[in-house]
Amino acid sequence: MAGMTTSTPRTPSGLDPEIAARLKRSADGLLPAIAQQYDTREVLMLGWMDDEALHRTLTTGRCTYWSRSRQEYWVKGDTSGHVQWVKSVALDCDADTLLVQVDQIGAACHTGARTCFDADVLLGDAGSAAAAADQ
Repeated sequence: MAGMTTSTPRTPSGLDPEIAARLKRSADGLLPAIAQQYDTREVLMLGWMDDEALHRTLTTGRCTYWSRSRQEYWVKGDTSGHVQWVKSVALDCDADTLLVQVDQIGAACHTGARTCFDADVLLGDAGSAAAAADQ
């Protein structure tokens, strides 16, 4: 892929060329992938995918991500047992973010929490923000 840095994964991808052509990747060849519990719509985590990780996710039914820190692919649950079974994958309107609806088994966060987004809430519900703005 043109414009990629040396730290970017460079494995050949089996991703459908029509899908690959639509993707707007970051400078390092990655797309953010938001994992969401399919039935409750709970946002679980954010990971990163390149073309190969997306291909693996689409074809295996398990979420595969690219680890920017370890510079390797990882399948959610292979070491922890906290598997993400893929229910659907959608591309946003700008073609630069993926929404992966999953059935999460166990914790999604590496800390052991159900979600990565429940430990540090900066602002409560939307009603609180509107009420604060009116005062």
